[in-house]
Amino acid sequence: MNNTTSNKRQSNDFFWPSYVDLMTSLFVVMLVLFVYSFKLFKDREGELKQANGELKVKAAELEQITKIRRSLQQLEGQYFKYDPANERHELLVPVQFKAGRDEIQDSYKPALLQAGRTLRSVLKNIKTDQPVRYLVIVEGMAARYPQGDPRNTHEEQTTYQLSYRRALNLLNLWKQNGLNFSQDRNIELIIGGSGFYGTGRYQGRREGDNKRFLIQVIPKVGRM
Repeated sequence: MNNTTSNKRQSNDFFWPSYVDLMTSLFVVMLVLFVYSFKLFKDREGELKQANGELKVKAAELEQITKIRRSLQQLEGQYFKYDPANERHELLVPVQFKAGRDEIQDSYKPALLQAGRTLRSVLKNIKTDQPVRYLVIVEGMAARYPQGDPRNTHEEQTTYQLSYRRALNLLNLWKQNGLNFSQDRNIELIIGGSGFYGTGRYQGRREGDNKRFLIQVIPKVGRM
């Protein structure tokens, strides 16, 4: 009897410490998992808040750009026409260059000057809630010779330079008459030339109308 009691007592003496060790280990594991889960939750919560903040900023910028595009409709009229397919403005002054030349004839200069004044005035008077910088691209173009004319191939590369010089001459015309866009901190003007190429060209009988200028205004909203 005494032996049996002694054995039970020894079993209890081994069981309880083992049980306590097991429960302690489980508690430690659960505590680690809880801390890890809590950290993941807080990290995820921070990411969601950051993403939500970025979405609000993007939404505000998109709203601002939409307002600016509506304001740019003021350009449309005597000097500019909006091309919705290519999202840009075409200068309506019917400039005609002599073949292979980049000089702007005197008869077109008054209208080109007034177009430049209109462009600058509209951009300077647009009211915005956030800082805005306008990237203004003035693109010169060139018309191809009649179909089959070998000059279309021989002069293909040089027309890029030709159309660029035409855009440069327009910029110089504006500068010489007090329209220096580089003095406006919120306007960055870039000139380019597309030669015989570029999107939205006139085709067929209207090929000659490609001797023109295109104006593209790209608003950049946000911190500068």
